[in-house]
Amino acid sequence: MNSLRQIIESSPSARHLGFAGNLRNDEPQSLAPARWDWSGVHNVLVVRMRSIGDSVLMTPSLLALKRFAPHARIHVLLEDWVAPLFEGSELIDRVISIPRHSNSARARIARELHRSKYDVVYNLHGGTTATFLTRATGATHRVGFRNYQYARLHNHVAPPATEIWQRAMLHSVEQQLALIGWTGVPVTDRPATQLPVTDKAAALVAAKLSSANVADEPFALIHPAAALATKQWATQNFARVAEELSARGLKPLAIVSGTERQVLDSLVKESNAPVVGLDDLTLPEVTALAARAQLFVGNDSGIAHIAAAAGARCVVIFGSSNVAHWRPWTTNPNEVVREEMPCQPCHGYFCAQFERPECIMRVPVERVVAAIDRILT
Repeated sequence: MNSLRQIIESSPSARHLGFAGNLRNDEPQSLAPARWDWSGVHNVLVVRMRSIGDSVLMTPSLLALKRFAPHARIHVLLEDWVAPLFEGSELIDRVISIPRHSNSARARIARELHRSKYDVVYNLHGGTTATFLTRATGATHRVGFRNYQYARLHNHVAPPATEIWQRAMLHSVEQQLALIGWTGVPVTDRPATQLPVTDKAAALVAAKLSSANVADEPFALIHPAAALATKQWATQNFARVAEELSARGLKPLAIVSGTERQVLDSLVKESNAPVVGLDDLTLPEVTALAARAQLFVGNDSGIAHIAAAAGARCVVIFGSSNVAHWRPWTTNPNEVVREEMPCQPCHGYFCAQFERPECIMRVPVERVVAAIDRILT
C-alpha cells in the first residue's frame, strides 16, 4: 500500500485529466478565502450518503482535505453497505456507518456525532437525513449548499457549485470539491479518485482467481449488470465483447452481485468464449480485482467508478446518464461509449420516449470493441 505522502505527491492535476477549465499549472488553489482559522480545526466530518459511485467520487475531496489539514482527523459518514469500500484508506481516520432503514440507529448515531465535538462538518449529500445529522453534530462550522432543502440548518451556506467554479457543466467530483474549495481548501488540481487495496482483499482475490485457473492469465473485468434498465446494455452484446476480448488474449472475467446471478448465467451461456463468473465478492475484493485487471468493460455503475479508482483502464457504456457528470474520473486511459439521442440525459428510472430504453439498446458492439482496441493500444 502506498504511503499517504506518496498518494498526495502523486495526485494528478486537472490538466492531465483533460477536462475544461482555466486552471493554474502550479500549486492547487482554493476557490474562496478560508472562512475560519484552520489551525484550530482538529476534527472534520464529511457526510456522503447513498450509493457506491457517490462515495467513490468523494475521494478527491478527502485527499484535498487531508493534504491541506494533515493535523486534523477526518471522519466520514456513509451508509453501512458502502462503508467497506474504505477499509484501509489512509485518507480517512474513521468511517461511521449508518443503516439504510433504521430510525433508532439514526437517533443513536446522531447522539454519537454530537458527542464527537466536530469542528467542521461538510454535507456533501444534501438529503433530509444527511442534513439533520449534520445539524445534530452541533459542529462549530456546518457547511452545505444554498439549494439544499434545509439549507438553514447549516451556518455556512455556499452558492451553487457552478457559480463557485464559474462553469455551467460540472462533474460530480467537481461539485463536491466546490464545497470544500469554497472554505479555503486548495482543490483546483481536481485529483483523481482512489481506493485502497487491502492485503486481506488482495489475498482473497488471488485465491479465487487461482481456483478459477486465472491466477497467471491476463484478464479483462466485465460488469454486465446495472441498477436500472436504462443503464444496462444487452447481455448478448457483452457476450460478443467477451469473445472479442478472448481473441485478444484476455480472459473474460465477469462479476455481478448475488442477486444478479441470472445476468451472469446468461452471459456465460451466450458467449462462445469461456467466461469466468464471480457473484460473491465484497466491495474491497472488487477493488482488489479491478486493480489486477488489464481492462474494465461495463455499464455506467458504481462498479465502473471502483474500477477507475483502482487504476484500471476503462471502457464504460452509457445510456440515460449525464456523461459529463458521471463519466470515470481518472488519469488512466478510459473511454465512454454511447448513442447520442435528443432525450439524453434523463432521470433514468424508466424510458419516457420509447417502449424500451433505446439510448442503451442502440449502442453497437462494434463501437465498444473499437474503444477497447484504442484503450489496449
